[in-house]
Amino acid sequence: MPALTAEQLVHKKCVPCEGGVPKLSAVEAKRQVAKLSGWKLTHRGKRIRKDWLVKDFAAGMKFLDKVGKLAEKEWHHPDLHLEGFRKVWIEISTHAIGGLSENDFILAAKIERLPVTLKSSK
Repeated sequence: MPALTAEQLVHKKCVPCEGGVPKLSAVEAKRQVAKLSGWKLTHRGKRIRKDWLVKDFAAGMKFLDKVGKLAEKEWHHPDLHLEGFRKVWIEISTHAIGGLSENDFILAAKIERLPVTLKSSK
């Protein structure tokens, strides 16, 4: 798979996957994650993750609610975390194949477009 820009990815739709789709190679995953701001490979290249420091607990919950609605619309569900009342982190992978697929990067690019109230850097 050639690496797509975030702008190209947001115009695509996640495709339901029950397995049988090949995982992205390590090289493909590295190239693709480099096109997304702030996302990194984790779990030996089997997941992507991004962290946010939000204004407060309510801002974190509001953001995660938006992510949840997007995930339902895309039928691709990330792991969502809110810890310490303002640290939000999201991990995405294609569980059915035990690694990364194009769907993961489509969802990450779409998450990037969601509004989030970050903690101010005073």
